[in-house]
Amino acid sequence: MEISKFETKQEEFWAGISGDEYIERNCDSTTIAANMALFSEVLRRTKEVNSVLELGSNIGLNLHAIHNLLPHIDISAVEINEKAVARLRKEDWIDIHHESILTFSPERKWDFVFTKGVLIHLNPDTLPRVYDLFHAASSRYIMVSEYYSPQPVEITYRGHKDRLFKRDFAGEILDHAPGFELVDYGFTYHRDRHFPQDDINWFLLEKI
Repeated sequence: MEISKFETKQEEFWAGISGDEYIERNCDSTTIAANMALFSEVLRRTKEVNSVLELGSNIGLNLHAIHNLLPHIDISAVEINEKAVARLRKEDWIDIHHESILTFSPERKWDFVFTKGVLIHLNPDTLPRVYDLFHAASSRYIMVSEYYSPQPVEITYRGHKDRLFKRDFAGEILDHAPGFELVDYGFTYHRDRHFPQDDINWFLLEKI
């Protein structure tokens, strides 16, 4: 019997075939325009961002948007799926870490560390470790852009249980990792006329 190298079923899910299928469903370059609208709104609320780390970058549609907005900055990514990493490696401006968020141990700090549609897919028991990772990796800002719920809720994801969870991620970070304060927050709507996204909330936090 093969022993998984991953700690959780959720990691296996996204590293394997289901993660590969996600890439095929989410490779539309027009998404970059919507991401540019989102990140321009978030980043205008920051100061002196010269380095960015995305935890769970997939093929880099968020990072392409940020690179278009701020082409001079240092950009890094952590990604678990091998096919996604192969796509990322085509870009010489991305420093890539091919591993799980749960095993990533940063050896430096970045000005702006974020997730977008990633925390919702992690095993909830591992979230405190990820919140610690935010604190360890960020020198100033973190952003979470995820499905929001005031109370933890599990949602069936494409017929799979235990693969999608909604909760107040930003609130939990503020409670778990003292030293951050809320800067701003917003919402993106799937029926936006020009830059539609999933119905997700974003929260920008800053180290005090």
